[in-house]
Amino acid sequence: MLRWKTQQRHVLVDKVPDVANLVVGALFLGQFLSDRPFSLSLALSGLAVWTALMAFVLVVAGGGDQS
Repeated sequence: MLRWKTQQRHVLVDKVPDVANLVVGALFLGQFLSDRPFSLSLALSGLAVWTALMAFVLVVAGGGDQS
């Protein structure tokens, strides 16, 4: 188990949702801007990664200060 300091936890909680939004934007919404046909598997993988990253943020945000 990782033991983050409060400041490290705040940085993760602040930045990981931005990364999650980039992933869903690139893999899901970006398909509408290309000339390639829509890929359901690519869209679902983007949504799955977004969900996993957001769940990770909720777990990190809920942790107490262990330092």
